[in-house]
Amino acid sequence: MPASLEGQLVVAISSRALFDFEEENRHFEANDDRAYMQLQLERIDRAAKPGVAFSLVQKLLAFNTGAVPKVEVVILSRNDPVSGMRVFRSAQHYGLMIQRGVFTRGASPWRYLKPLAANLFLSANDADVRSALEAGVPAARVYPHAARASQAHPNEVRIAFDGDAVLFSDEAEQVFQASGLDAFQAHELERATTPLAAGPFKPLLLALHRLQREPAHAMRIRTALVTARSAPAHERAIRTLMEWNIEVDEAMFLGGLSKGAFLREFEPDFFFDDQSGHIESAAAHVPAGLVAGGIRNAA
Repeated sequence: MPASLEGQLVVAISSRALFDFEEENRHFEANDDRAYMQLQLERIDRAAKPGVAFSLVQKLLAFNTGAVPKVEVVILSRNDPVSGMRVFRSAQHYGLMIQRGVFTRGASPWRYLKPLAANLFLSANDADVRSALEAGVPAARVYPHAARASQAHPNEVRIAFDGDAVLFSDEAEQVFQASGLDAFQAHELERATTPLAAGPFKPLLLALHRLQREPAHAMRIRTALVTARSAPAHERAIRTLMEWNIEVDEAMFLGGLSKGAFLREFEPDFFFDDQSGHIESAAAHVPAGLVAGGIRNAA
């Protein structure tokens, strides 16, 4: 029987999101792919430094303590196969049990997300992230220079999500963009008991919820909703999560306050938002990625 990833939380991640290849990337941009390959080959025995999503991957893989794995991490990268050797060696250096990878040497790798049945795709490439989102896969463009995750919670995977256009559809955001805050608040108050449609990251939240119900020894998951909504628009968001039978551990209704300072206190391993301004605020304190979908990211 062929191997199967069925029932696992599958994370597809680019090599640049998992490891700090910014120096190598600058070399690529200044020269060409062959020069880049040569540099990676010269450094094949030098473990790359952890990248922006390293902590998230490391902690998720810590759920694999039994005979049946619960989490699968697959490298899905525009890197070439030669550079892929360094990626695998770096993973081995840090004790990351990563066995699978797809390396496409410059071609877009997002099409391989479907056979992987990925629950999440993290990449530094904007076009790949947009293609993944259009295909229905939760995806975010990582900010490689974002702050690294705190080490204060070694036994807890902490993930923070924006609401509209991330966990929820951008229905309400469209109203806000078209008619302003007062119209948005009235729209949400009138529909307080009507659940919002699912956004691109609902499947990931569901997968995390399933994993949370089957904890691996001391590992836990802690989630937070961090949104610009405020009362009375908060109620529809809460009721939507109740309708989905999903609980989040913390909810922050910030009414337009900058999210960065609040995320600094929550200390997530990753934060997902659809607005670049919020990501830039967050990236000064925590790992962050842009969900490049919805009306705010329309081409």
